[in-house]
Parts: sequence; C-alpha cells; structure tokens
Amino acid sequence: MKRLIFLHLVAILLLNACQNRAKQDPVPQKPNILFLLADDLGYGELGCYGQEVIQTPELDKLAQNGLRFTDFYAGNAVCSPSRAVLITGKSSSYNTVRGNSGVFNDDRWMRVALKKDEMTLGEMLKGAGYQTGFIGKWHLDDPDDISTWAYNRGFDYAVQEQWGSRFGGIQYDEQMHWINGKQDSVYYNINEWECKDDFRTNLAFGYLDKIQKDKPFFLFMSFRAPHGHEYEIGNKEIYSEKGWPAAERLHAAKITLLDKQVGRLLNKLDEMGELENTLVIFTSDNGPHREGRGHDPEFFNSNGELRGIKRDLFEGGIRVPMIAWWKGKVTAGISTNHLSGFQDILPTLAEVAGVEIPVQTIGISLLPVLFGEEQASHESMNWEFQLDGWSRTTPDGGFRQSARIGEWKGVRYGIMNETQLYNLNDDISETNNVAEDHPEIVKQMNDIFEEKRAETPGFPYGGVVQDYKAKDRHQ
Repeated sequence: MKRLIFLHLVAILLLNACQNRAKQDPVPQKPNILFLLADDLGYGELGCYGQEVIQTPELDKLAQNGLRFTDFYAGNAVCSPSRAVLITGKSSSYNTVRGNSGVFNDDRWMRVALKKDEMTLGEMLKGAGYQTGFIGKWHLDDPDDISTWAYNRGFDYAVQEQWGSRFGGIQYDEQMHWINGKQDSVYYNINEWECKDDFRTNLAFGYLDKIQKDKPFFLFMSFRAPHGHEYEIGNKEIYSEKGWPAAERLHAAKITLLDKQVGRLLNKLDEMGELENTLVIFTSDNGPHREGRGHDPEFFNSNGELRGIKRDLFEGGIRVPMIAWWKGKVTAGISTNHLSGFQDILPTLAEVAGVEIPVQTIGISLLPVLFGEEQASHESMNWEFQLDGWSRTTPDGGFRQSARIGEWKGVRYGIMNETQLYNLNDDISETNNVAEDHPEIVKQMNDIFEEKRAETPGFPYGGVVQDYKAKDRHQ
C-alpha cells in the first residue's frame, strides 16, 4: 500500500514538472513569412548596395537591421524562368521553364506553365498549415488554363495580372487584377494610386485584415517596380525637381515608391502585432533592364560594378540584392558572401515551416546562414537560358549558359562558341577572359554545361537557330 502511495506521488510530481516545463518552454510558434520580390531591380539600385542617387530608406534600414547577401543569384536572367526556380527550388538547367517562351511546332513561341507534379512554395507552405497569399505578377501559367494560375497552385488568396497568348485564346487587359482565379477582379486605375505597387500593397492590407490570428501566414508580394512596362505612374511630383530625362525620373520614382510600400507593409504588420514573428525576405527576379521608353541602366549605374543586364548570364543579369530580417533571429547588421540563389529559398522556408525539404530541389537551406552559423555552400551553380525568338533573330540559337565554381565564373553564349572564364575575386566586372590560362577549369565549366541539366519540352539544348523573327511568319 505504501509503495502504491509513493508511486502515485511520484506520478503527480512528474506531471507537475512536465506542466511547468511546458509553461516555461512553449513549442516555438511557426513564424509568418513575408516574401518581397522586385521586378528587374539591379544589384546597384539600393542604397545599401551602393546606390548614391535613388532613395531607398526603408530597404536600407531593413539591411542595417538584417542580413545582406553579396553573392546571391536570381534563378535566371528574365522573369518567367527565374520565378520558376524560386517557386519550385529546381535550378534553371533542370526547370521546366527556361525562357519567357518556349518554341513548339511551326515557330510557335509560347509561354510554358509549371507542371502539375512540381510542388510550389505555396503548396508546400499550405501543407505545413500556413495561410498563403500571392499578389502581383505570377507569369508561370498558361493564360487559357486557370488551373495553372497562382490560386490553383497553392495560394488560398491570389491576385494576379494576366496577359493573353500569342495564338488566339482569351485576351486580357493588363490593368485588370484577377482574384482567386476569376472569382472576382479589381481594376488598377493609375489616377487613384501613386503607382501599381501602391495599389497592390492596399490589396495586401485587405488580405492581412482577414487572416486568422491563430495560424501563420505566407504572403508573397510580387511587385511591379521597376519593370520598364509600367510606362506611367500616378505620382508626378517625386524627383520632378531633378531635371532628369523623363524615363529616368520615372525609373527612380518607381524604385523609391517600391521602397515606400515595403515600409508600409512592415508598419502594417507592426500594428497587427505580427512583425516580431515574421521572417522578411527581399530580392529581385533578375538584373536591371533597358526597357520602357528610353531608360538607360547606366544612368544610375544600376548594375554597380557588374557586367550585363536583364537577359545576360554575366553577373549583372543574375546577381541580385537579397536582404533577410527576422527580429532576434537573423544576424543583424552584417553582410555574407555565402554563395546562394533562388533554388535555396524553398528548402530554407521548408526548414522555417518545420517540414521535410521536397526532393525536387537541389537547393541548400540558408537557415543556418540567417542564424550566423556555418552552412555548406554550393560546389557549383549554373544557369541555362533561352532567348525568346518571337521578336528577335537567334543566329547562335539564343541559348546561353553560365556557371560559378568558387571564385570562377564561366559563360558560354551558343554551344558552338568558346567558353569565357573570369576570376570574380580579381575581376568582378568580368572584363578579363582568362580561359586560355586555365583550360582545366574551362573543362569543368563545359562538363557542367553539358551534364548538369535535363531536357524539357520547348527548350532544346543549343536553342533554335533562326535568321528571322518568328512573328514575321505568323503575320
């Protein structure tokens, strides 16, 4: 009897100890995730990356209080294939999408959608118990197939713009923003907003006002700035005193107004009491553009010291800003030269959400890097890109490849051309081709170009040799 009483007392004490420990050490709450993606923002277009003219105080402050990456790479050199890497974790030479358009029978250059069996960031995080929202530019779909739109690829709430296909199908007004597929829509009126990102940030506020407070959220803000095809904005005053050409004033204004929206979003989360438990990541889908109506990327030194712009696989086309902030978690106020890129975002967020990293990715989680810990880096990274032959000739196939191994960078434009080699430690601007001095490293680059890849419909190895513009054969 005494033994039973003793065992009962021990059980009570153990139960109380467990309850007390549970009160003292609660299970960590999954953080919210705010992912901010600029469209064509160059490596040198933020103050924290060396910009001296365009004002970006909110992002500079985010970098000052967070972690700034110096050697971070977009998934590719133009929007669709770059975003495909980001959303699937599959690098560009294994991804389904390797250009804004793929080529099919009869010179039909068409958009290529992600495959249904490729898990997206939204699907992964939704499965991990997150509320998932997407606002902005998706560009990973077939415009005539709603099942490929963001709403049906893992996002509970999705607002996206849309463009029609080149070969019939539904034609769309680019200013219309479609909600949850086509369940609803909202029109962007330039006269009512400072810019398109101002409009989209208000849509984000509406989403945040409706989220459940007891569940974490993942909000993917796919901004418009500073893409050249936003030809006008509502704010006519910003930088008007500078005397710059109109195209340059517009470009700078879009970047500063983008910066303003980041500040608005962070303030909104702070007011909601959600900011302290939110991982914030900011980056760009590729390097700076030479588009719009007269913008010159040299005017503001948009790529810094880097060679190349959007559609180039030199550093200026693919090396992009990357800032991470998470109060009390991310190492603050420093930079890292950890070699990383878009394929690393999905495994990173998998670890943040506490789920298994999908086998489709060859990315490496950056979570240890965010926490100031050691993490293995990529032995090599490589990119494969197909120029769209619809409105341009492609005498070398329009096929571009590059790779990085440590400090070495290899670039090959057209499989019949020689591989160029640069030492980025000595020559970040890629001006001195040292291929003749290092044939063994050139061979490593060529082996990567030929072996670290897979075939995919619409993007044949070597590209498509055309001495004509495909659109001329369809007029």
